[in-house]
Amino acid sequence: MDIEEIKKLLPHRYPMLLVDRVVELDKGKRILAYKNMSANEEVFNGHFPGVPIFPGVLIIEAMAQAAGILGFATVDKQPDDDRLYLFAGADGVRFKRPVVPGDRLMLEAEVDSTKRNIWRFKCSAHVEDELVCRATILCALARP
Repeated sequence: MDIEEIKKLLPHRYPMLLVDRVVELDKGKRILAYKNMSANEEVFNGHFPGVPIFPGVLIIEAMAQAAGILGFATVDKQPDDDRLYLFAGADGVRFKRPVVPGDRLMLEAEVDSTKRNIWRFKCSAHVEDELVCRATILCALARP
Protein backbone atom coordinates (compact mmCIF):
# COMPACT_ATOMS: atom_id res chain seq x y z
CA MET A 1 0.00 0.00 0.00
CA ASP A 2 1.57 3.30 -1.05
CA ILE A 3 1.13 6.73 0.53
CA GLU A 4 -1.93 7.63 -1.56
CA GLU A 5 -3.73 4.45 -0.48
CA ILE A 6 -2.73 5.13 3.14
CA LYS A 7 -4.20 8.64 2.92
CA LYS A 8 -7.55 7.09 1.93
CA LEU A 9 -7.58 5.14 5.23
CA LEU A 10 -6.11 7.74 7.60
CA PRO A 11 -7.24 11.34 8.09
CA HIS A 12 -3.71 12.43 9.08
CA ARG A 13 -1.63 14.66 6.81
CA TYR A 14 1.86 16.15 6.94
CA PRO A 15 3.44 16.64 9.41
CA MET A 16 1.37 14.14 11.44
CA LEU A 17 1.07 11.31 8.90
CA LEU A 18 3.64 8.87 10.30
CA VAL A 19 3.23 5.84 8.03
CA ASP A 20 5.02 5.93 4.67
CA ARG A 21 4.17 2.47 3.31
CA VAL A 22 2.30 -0.71 4.20
CA VAL A 23 4.35 -3.81 3.42
CA GLU A 24 1.91 -6.51 4.61
CA LEU A 25 -1.78 -6.37 5.49
CA ASP A 26 -3.80 -9.36 6.65
CA LYS A 27 -7.25 -7.89 7.37
CA GLY A 28 -8.52 -8.65 10.84
CA LYS A 29 -5.13 -9.95 11.92
CA ARG A 30 -1.90 -8.03 11.28
CA ILE A 31 -0.18 -5.13 9.54
CA LEU A 32 3.49 -4.40 8.84
CA ALA A 33 4.31 -0.85 7.77
CA TYR A 34 7.17 1.61 8.00
CA LYS A 35 8.17 5.23 8.54
CA ASN A 36 11.45 6.45 7.08
CA MET A 37 13.27 8.85 9.39
CA SER A 38 14.63 11.71 7.32
CA ALA A 39 17.09 14.22 8.76
CA ASN A 40 14.68 16.83 7.36
CA GLU A 41 11.89 15.92 9.80
CA GLU A 42 10.89 19.17 11.48
CA VAL A 43 10.78 17.53 14.91
CA PHE A 44 14.56 16.95 14.82
CA ASN A 45 15.17 20.73 14.93
CA GLY A 46 14.07 20.82 18.56
CA HIS A 47 14.38 17.22 19.77
CA PHE A 48 17.26 17.58 20.36
CA PRO A 49 19.56 20.14 18.67
CA GLY A 50 22.84 18.41 17.91
CA VAL A 51 21.51 14.99 19.07
CA PRO A 52 18.39 14.30 16.95
CA ILE A 53 16.09 11.67 18.49
CA PHE A 54 12.57 10.90 17.27
CA PRO A 55 10.19 11.47 20.23
CA GLY A 56 8.81 8.38 21.92
CA VAL A 57 5.29 9.77 21.89
CA LEU A 58 5.50 9.97 18.08
CA ILE A 59 6.67 6.35 17.91
CA ILE A 60 3.51 5.42 19.82
CA GLU A 61 1.46 7.59 17.46
CA ALA A 62 3.04 5.85 14.44
CA MET A 63 2.13 2.44 15.88
CA ALA A 64 -1.43 3.69 16.53
CA GLN A 65 -1.70 4.93 12.93
CA ALA A 66 -0.60 1.53 11.62
CA ALA A 67 -3.23 -0.06 13.88
CA GLY A 68 -5.80 2.42 12.54
CA ILE A 69 -5.02 1.40 8.96
CA LEU A 70 -5.52 -2.24 9.93
CA GLY A 71 -8.82 -1.41 11.64
CA PHE A 72 -10.21 0.68 8.77
CA ALA A 73 -9.15 -1.91 6.18
CA THR A 74 -10.70 -4.71 8.25
CA VAL A 75 -14.14 -3.07 8.55
CA ASP A 76 -13.92 -1.60 5.03
CA LYS A 77 -14.43 1.97 6.23
CA GLN A 78 -12.69 5.25 5.49
CA PRO A 79 -12.51 8.50 7.45
CA ASP A 80 -14.82 9.98 4.78
CA ASP A 81 -17.50 7.52 5.97
CA ASP A 82 -17.94 9.75 9.05
CA ARG A 83 -15.81 7.41 11.20
CA LEU A 84 -12.46 7.83 12.91
CA TYR A 85 -10.23 5.52 14.88
CA LEU A 86 -9.45 7.56 17.97
CA PHE A 87 -6.44 6.73 20.10
CA ALA A 88 -8.00 5.53 23.37
CA GLY A 89 -5.00 4.34 25.37
CA ALA A 90 -1.61 2.70 25.59
CA ASP A 91 -0.61 0.07 28.12
CA GLY A 92 2.71 -1.57 28.90
CA VAL A 93 4.74 0.92 26.87
CA ARG A 94 8.47 0.20 26.86
CA PHE A 95 11.23 1.90 24.89
CA LYS A 96 14.42 0.00 24.17
CA ARG A 97 16.50 2.26 21.90
CA PRO A 98 16.36 5.72 20.31
CA VAL A 99 15.26 6.32 16.72
CA VAL A 100 17.48 8.70 14.74
CA PRO A 101 17.69 10.15 11.23
CA GLY A 102 18.42 7.48 8.64
CA ASP A 103 16.48 4.77 10.50
CA ARG A 104 13.54 2.90 8.97
CA LEU A 105 11.01 2.43 11.74
CA MET A 106 9.13 -0.83 11.10
CA LEU A 107 5.65 -0.78 12.63
CA GLU A 108 3.74 -3.94 13.43
CA ALA A 109 0.24 -4.25 14.89
CA GLU A 110 -1.80 -7.38 15.56
CA VAL A 111 -5.46 -7.41 16.51
CA ASP A 112 -5.61 -8.69 20.09
CA SER A 113 -9.34 -8.27 20.66
CA THR A 114 -12.40 -6.26 19.68
CA LYS A 115 -15.40 -5.45 21.80
CA ARG A 116 -18.13 -3.30 20.33
CA ASN A 117 -16.18 -0.44 18.77
CA ILE A 118 -13.05 -0.77 20.93
CA TRP A 119 -10.06 -2.46 19.33
CA ARG A 120 -7.00 -3.68 21.21
CA PHE A 121 -3.75 -4.09 19.29
CA LYS A 122 -0.41 -5.63 20.28
CA CYS A 123 2.10 -3.26 18.67
CA SER A 124 5.84 -3.10 18.23
CA ALA A 125 8.35 -0.93 16.43
CA HIS A 126 11.76 -2.11 15.24
CA VAL A 127 14.79 -0.67 13.48
CA GLU A 128 16.36 -3.47 11.49
CA ASP A 129 15.99 -6.44 13.87
CA GLU A 130 16.26 -4.38 17.04
CA LEU A 131 13.18 -3.68 19.20
CA VAL A 132 12.54 0.04 19.67
CA CYS A 133 9.17 0.04 21.42
CA ARG A 134 6.40 -2.31 22.46
CA ALA A 135 2.89 -1.38 23.61
CA THR A 136 -0.72 -2.46 23.74
CA ILE A 137 -2.77 0.21 22.01
CA LEU A 138 -6.50 0.79 22.29
CA CYS A 139 -8.43 2.48 19.49
CA ALA A 140 -12.11 3.39 19.42
CA LEU A 141 -14.08 3.47 16.18
CA ALA A 142 -16.23 6.55 16.63
CA ARG A 143 -18.08 9.31 14.88
CA PRO A 144 -16.24 12.61 15.22
